Amino acid sequence: MERIRIVLCRPSHPGNIGAAARAMKAMGLSDLRLVAPERFPAPEAEWMATHAGDVLRQAKIHSSLQEAIKDCVAAFALSARPREWSPQVLDVRAAAARAMELANDVAFVFGNEMAGLTNEEMFACQFLVHIPTSSEFSSLNLAQAVQVVAYEIQMHSANPVPAGRSEKLATVEDIEGLYAHLEEAALDSEFLVPGSGSRLRERWRRLFSRVPALEREEVNILRGLLRALLAKRSGK
Repeated sequence: MERIRIVLCRPSHPGNIGAAARAMKAMGLSDLRLVAPERFPAPEAEWMATHAGDVLRQAKIHSSLQEAIKDCVAAFALSARPREWSPQVLDVRAAAARAMELANDVAFVFGNEMAGLTNEEMFACQFLVHIPTSSEFSSLNLAQAVQVVAYEIQMHSANPVPAGRSEKLATVEDIEGLYAHLEEAALDSEFLVPGSGSRLRERWRRLFSRVPALEREEVNILRGLLRALLAKRSGK
């Protein structure tokens, strides 16, 4: 369970941070990350945390989502809103199962209480996760959403999947490096034309989000190929 981190992006009310900490501790989670919280620390967070003050005190604050998840091998973005373009979509139960299959750190990412996650924050993750709710009212309180995710993780942790091969998995930072390298190659070859409105960037993110877990060596092979192609084009 220590491999699972809960990331709250731009939370506006400290009471929700405290309630989320309480939800986490009840399900055996303790790694809380806060991205640019509007107000924290705050007494309201302590009041709502009840006996989960230790989770609050250990919480790490980050200036950006990329910083909060860069060492994870997968990040799961929570959103109630359907998106025309998004990473691979999972329901919360399937997402919890996928997270527990991985042997390295993973993150579940929650957006601001009023606006949710931005498109940039969503595409920083490899999966988009929906919690099934009523079609007439799909909005959950931030802490309620954390509670549902934490419960599903706890249920899957009781029946862990046997470990497979032990190759080192690629982190979010590794994968972002691959995306940057793909963009460089696409622009250099004019396969991607600036200002054309192409959805190529979103498409390759969707493509790689379908891979259960990229290994670091696999990412390095792809980047090595791109490096060789770019060098050949430049005549080096």
